[in-house]
Amino acid sequence: MAIKIKIKKGDKVRVISGSNKGSEGEVISIKKDTNKAIVEGVNVVKKHNKPSAQSPQGGISEMEAPIDISNLSLITPDGKTTRVGFRMDEGTKVRYSKKTNEVI
Repeated sequence: MAIKIKIKKGDKVRVISGSNKGSEGEVISIKKDTNKAIVEGVNVVKKHNKPSAQSPQGGISEMEAPIDISNLSLITPDGKTTRVGFRMDEGTKVRYSKKTNEVI
């Protein structure tokens, strides 16, 4: 079952649980079908590559692996984590910080 994803591409987030707890970064992409996000500099894994036409040498490369959306929390401009809510503001639907009550 898909949950409502309240984090968008480009948001600054902090990991709130798991082995990368406390890490911060910017969301690079969201995978809606699996409820996961790729965050810059978080959950970095090493991938072994076979030699190919693009990389004749092959070798080991580092890349960010997806992390579950439930383990991420949005960061306010003053550096605190917050939950995200939706409300109508002058006829348009906007996201807002539930902690500071300001529009994101």
